[in-house]
Amino acid sequence: MIVLILVLIGGGAFGISKYISSTHHETTDDAQVDTNINPVIPKISGYVTEVRVKENQRVKKGDTLLILDDRELKLKLDEAEAALGTTQSNLSSAKASTAASQANIATSQIAVSEIDAQIEAAKVNVWRTTQDYNRYANLVQDHSVTQQQFEQTQAAKETAEKQLDVLQQQKLQASKQTSAVASQSSATSTQIGVVNSTIKQRQVDVENAQLFLSYTVITAPADGIVSKVNVQEGQFLQAGQATFSIVQDGDIWVTANFKETQYDQLKAGQKVSVEVDAFPDHEFDAVISSFSPATGSRFALLPADNASGNFVKTVQRLPVRIEFTNKEDALVKQLKAGMNAYVDVHIN
Repeated sequence: MIVLILVLIGGGAFGISKYISSTHHETTDDAQVDTNINPVIPKISGYVTEVRVKENQRVKKGDTLLILDDRELKLKLDEAEAALGTTQSNLSSAKASTAASQANIATSQIAVSEIDAQIEAAKVNVWRTTQDYNRYANLVQDHSVTQQQFEQTQAAKETAEKQLDVLQQQKLQASKQTSAVASQSSATSTQIGVVNSTIKQRQVDVENAQLFLSYTVITAPADGIVSKVNVQEGQFLQAGQATFSIVQDGDIWVTANFKETQYDQLKAGQKVSVEVDAFPDHEFDAVISSFSPATGSRFALLPADNASGNFVKTVQRLPVRIEFTNKEDALVKQLKAGMNAYVDVHIN
């Protein structure tokens, strides 16, 4: 009877203590240490010529990890730069042609001005010879002048008229030539605009070739430790192919998967005691940081469809992010992603 009474008292005390504890704490052992993991992914396809990291090696942001064969991309860059140089030469030629056309316009305009002056002089000469002709025509009837003198004035008059016609034709041709040169100059100026647009396109081609060439050197996206390197020299990598990862330093937290029946007791900012299996004698101080917007099953590769088949209700888990309050703790820095943890949330 004494033993039975002691067992009942002990069981009652244990049950009462568990009940009192449950009203002040929410716990779960479905928790793991998490950190940011950056995948190393090539942006272009190519053969690996050099692997500069080893497994579990610590790297800094910007350190070279892999180098891809860049010979073909260098040729494309040379081709783009040559095309840019040719287009720039075309621009110089177009500018020279425009300058020559403008000079020709000025020369043609000067020639037209000179012909105008000659036409005015020719008109005066026609007027003078016409006056002489009319005067000699009257005098030859009175036999005051000889027939030869009259014919000379007539020839002078006709010569002056022919000279005026020739000059007017020359002016017409010079005006047409000026218009043609002006049209050519306008066309050349338009060509300059086209060449400038082509130069911009060629510059974009050069920058694009330089960008793709830079992708042949794959660098570390952040500080951290390299995971298992399964890339060998001579291996062909596809653009977007996952190679290995870099586990970042510093930012460590715990992801605890609480049952949905515990959710109503949890709030952001509540204190949390964390125990990690790797350090069983140490208790880490932490707080609840945030809650997942959906249960863990909704992020599964093949989420459960309760509308099909026989439905069996199961308690869902809600991921909760828990941040360590003392991230400078030496043991916190030794935690690794994936380690199991036990979480105790102080709800009151």
